[in-house]
Formats: sequence, C-alpha cells, structure tokens
Amino acid sequence: MTQPLDYRTTFILDKSHFNECYEESVQAQTFVRLYGKGLALLVVGAGLVLFSELNPYAAWFVFSLGVLELVSTRYKKSWWVARQMLSKVAKAEVTLKINQNSIHISSFYNDNKMLFKDIECLAPTTNGWLITHNSVRHYISNRCLSESAKAFLQAKC
Repeated sequence: MTQPLDYRTTFILDKSHFNECYEESVQAQTFVRLYGKGLALLVVGAGLVLFSELNPYAAWFVFSLGVLELVSTRYKKSWWVARQMLSKVAKAEVTLKINQNSIHISSFYNDNKMLFKDIECLAPTTNGWLITHNSVRHYISNRCLSESAKAFLQAKC
C-alpha cells in the first residue's frame, strides 16, 4: 500500500530540461527506419537527374529533399531542442502536483491532469519518469522530485 502524498513543486522549462526530456523519451530506431526515407529520396532524385528527361528543377528538387531529410535526421535532437527553445513555452514556470489520485502539470500555456487510473504506463528512466496517458508520452525529471515523490511513483509502477 502506498503512503498518501501531496507533493507540489515548480520548475522552469530551460534548455537542460529539454535536452534531458529528448534523451530520455526518444524511442530507439534502426538505421533503415531513421535514414531510409532520406536515402530513397536521394537515390530517386539522383536517378531523375542523371537518367530522366523530367524537368531538371523537379529532379533537383527531389534530390535536394533527400539531402535535407538526411541532414534533419542527423541533427534531430538539436533541431527538436532549438524548436522548443523558440516556442512560447520556453522559460515558462511549470507547477507539478502529485497526490494519491493524480499527477497535475500546469503552466500559463498548458493544464494537464492525469489520473492514475487513466495512466497507461508509468516507467522509470535513468533520470526521470515516462508517463503514457491517452497515448501521449509525458516526461517528469527526477531533478524536480523529492525522495518521497520518487518512492511514491515507484510504488505506483
């Protein structure tokens, strides 16, 4: 039986938080899954440029899309973190509340209450917790949790 808990804390969505969030929540993919689309576009584009009578602009466009896809895959983390830092939620203060029934994450831009009975998966990671709620993945860092909150979440697993 888990002990009753009423935990509340605040944290800031900064670059280190976004880096940690990406590293802990990204799902591992095979080489083919990561680079397959980019390589296919590159090969098709090269074939169109070299062996087709198609408009050269269209052929080079397909080839360039392949190059762009490969570059974006290579720098996926940097691109994701940069987009988060440019978004309106960057540097926002977030309030995290954990009690016996739910996890409530709120800020000026977002208000998300997840009841434990509706949480599909609560899994510990190296530096935090991955929560799957309504088929959406959320991440909570251990940096903002007390030892009692960590123990409570461990008991809820």
